[in-house]
Amino acid sequence: MRLTSRLSIAAPIVALAMLVSANNAFAQKTETIEGGRTTVALASGFVSALGSLDVTPGTVGPTRLYNGTVNFPVTGGAIDLDTAASQILHSGGLTLTAGQTTVTLQSFIIDTTGTPVITGLVSVDGKLLGRLPLFDLALPSGITLPLKPHDGQIILKGVGVTLDSTAAGALNSVFHVSAFTGGFGIGTAKVFIDLPGCYDEDRG
Repeated sequence: MRLTSRLSIAAPIVALAMLVSANNAFAQKTETIEGGRTTVALASGFVSALGSLDVTPGTVGPTRLYNGTVNFPVTGGAIDLDTAASQILHSGGLTLTAGQTTVTLQSFIIDTTGTPVITGLVSVDGKLLGRLPLFDLALPSGITLPLKPHDGQIILKGVGVTLDSTAAGALNSVFHVSAFTGGFGIGTAKVFIDLPGCYDEDRG
């Protein structure tokens, strides 16, 4: 009876230990993002289209626009190195101004947990509308999994950025035009993300 009793107590303890071990193994696939930046080289066609619509692009600090390239500091997030599923948070943003109307797009999140997309907080003349899908992403074909950080960093180049259909509809409505369409080329992005927890693995 005592042996049976001890076994009945031990069984759930062993099961719990196995569950904790499995959860820890799963958690190790995901790394915390502590910094970095995303830069986007704007497509000349996009810049020309804005000019033809008398829409002037601007930035939200600390983003800067220089020689057709904008940068957005990475402020946090997480990435699964086995699958490349991630959410990458940014500060800064963009403004689009025509006449007395200004659309502000800021606090971008690169989300690759599903179809790759950039979402952002959208305001019109200071009134916050909410977070909307803004840009669709086309990841470069050369990506191999699992992702392998080098010196605590992952660099992803050649990411295609196009206007999301939801954002296109919103911009057409705000600016009273029909020129914005889903799939319109915005530019090409480079993403640099810092993973300090991966230094030891890199150096091993």
